[in-house]
Amino acid sequence: MYAIVEIAGHQFKVEKDQKVFVNRLATEEGQKVSFDNVLLIADGSNITVGAPAIGGAQVSAKVLKHLKGDKVIVFKKKRRKGYRVKNGHRQSLSEIVIESIVASGAKPAAKAEKKAAPKKETKKATPKVEAKAAAPKAEKAAPKKAAAKKATGKADDLKKVEGIGPKIASTLVEAGISTFAELAKTDAAKISEIIAGVRGNHVTDTWPAQAKLAADGKWDELKKWQDELDGGKA
Repeated sequence: MYAIVEIAGHQFKVEKDQKVFVNRLATEEGQKVSFDNVLLIADGSNITVGAPAIGGAQVSAKVLKHLKGDKVIVFKKKRRKGYRVKNGHRQSLSEIVIESIVASGAKPAAKAEKKAAPKKETKKATPKVEAKAAAPKAEKAAPKKAAAKKATGKADDLKKVEGIGPKIASTLVEAGISTFAELAKTDAAKISEIIAGVRGNHVTDTWPAQAKLAADGKWDELKKWQDELDGGKA
């Protein structure tokens, strides 16, 4: 009499008193274990096939010991790339001995999933606690994001001032100067301090005056003046 049973994700053809090496089981050494997923049982000429498993059938076994299989070398190489990776692997196994094969009437084996249910509930509860703990940080970070949106939402194109490029414009916005009116109220020396980290020789003497014309909408007058300027300096 033999049976085909699924054990730890693999199918085995087993007989009574047969020793089998299977993937590592959670059962301790010397303990008994039962497997309900019996796919086929053959007793002489009488063969029973499950759909997919046979109801009431069961294979009982005893765990003899836990061990590791032979080392397997995994080598990867990519041609002309200089890529070589060599790893070794030893599969964790359990040696069991088949004690009995029952064709019908067996009680369902206790599933490990039911015992592990409390742990799953604990794991589900953990992210909620972490989310609550992380909430204050998100709230603290919110005002900065809101301030950035306010600063950029009504910002003027400061690059329209002769001598201001994209890098200087972004530096001024980060410093809180995002409109022509704000730039017009800022002293030229203060502007030089703000953009001190930007590479290049920048003359800021005329920038507040140019910004004042832009803020007042005097574009024609500003354009005429800018035609006379060279890099922001007359």
